Amino acid sequence: MAAPTDQRIAVPIDDPNADTEWNDILRKHGVIPEKPPSPTPMIEEALLEAQRIAHENRLEGKELDELDALEDEEDEAFLEQYRQKRMQELNKLTKKSVHGTVYPISKPEYSREVTEASHKGPVFVNLTSSLGTNVESRVLSELWRQAAKEYGDIKFCEIRADKAIENYPDRNCPTILVYKNGDIVKQIVTLVTVGGVRMSMLDIDRLLVEVGAVDEKDMRVVKRKRDAEDAREEQLMSKGIKSGNLRHATVNDDDDDDDWD
Repeated sequence: MAAPTDQRIAVPIDDPNADTEWNDILRKHGVIPEKPPSPTPMIEEALLEAQRIAHENRLEGKELDELDALEDEEDEAFLEQYRQKRMQELNKLTKKSVHGTVYPISKPEYSREVTEASHKGPVFVNLTSSLGTNVESRVLSELWRQAAKEYGDIKFCEIRADKAIENYPDRNCPTILVYKNGDIVKQIVTLVTVGGVRMSMLDIDRLLVEVGAVDEKDMRVVKRKRDAEDAREEQLMSKGIKSGNLRHATVNDDDDDDDWD
């Protein structure tokens, strides 16, 4: 296939983006457009910025004892700044932690304990199954208790679905209802969209952030996410080591076979 040709000057243009003297002349006379800027500097700048942010936030989500363990690695003034920040966050959470447990409620209490209470802050309701065989319902009830304990500043309630709504189908349990300012702002029917029986506190965190109950930079959210990432990295490293050992063993087996030849 012939190289593209500019009809006005009838000369071949092999690569209009190439850095050649001839292309510079053609660009100067407007025969070919100016060469677009290289994306490399922008990519490098973005990577450096990401590294800078990661370095600045390396202590986010760490507990006070974890900060103390870093005294030999980090600047003392920098560590003290994070200690003070963490203490302020803990004090603020302690003052706001007026709940700390799951509230079992009845239908007559529902309006007061949920709808009206949601004007003071979000209220999370778990409509549970009446059947002990509903595994998802048992999973959510356990997560509800853990969430209520960790997020004492948020109100978590629980009621049997058929006691709250007459003839509510058990196949729709568990159902999560989130109230804010007297209205339902989020509803999740069964756990199929949030991990099923594998639902974890990470999914609870995502729900809390989604509805604005907590900030995505909340120390509890950040710490759990970081712990999960660390655990995943350790698992991958462990798999890599095991795989390496397996390959090594296979090679050794082959060597042993060779000895018998």
